[in-house]
Amino acid sequence: MSKSAVITARLDPELLAGLDRLATYYDRSRAWLVAQAVERYVRDESAFSAFIQEGEDAIAKGDYVTHDQLVAEIDAMLEGRKAA
Repeated sequence: MSKSAVITARLDPELLAGLDRLATYYDRSRAWLVAQAVERYVRDESAFSAFIQEGEDAIAKGDYVTHDQLVAEIDAMLEGRKAA
């Protein structure tokens, strides 16, 4: 089993009550629910920051389309539809 660390968080009474309701509903501890929430948050935020980094890397390499280029491309597509 991997080691775990204990952390402390401050929750307002309403959020704590909601956490307790979920703990009762799922028959899990507060700690288990909080660990699941933190795991999901870290996973999602890590994926999002990697997505952003991918875009920033593409921009740095010059691999992008400007707003004006995109608008011109869309306008050309729309004109093509009108002609058809």
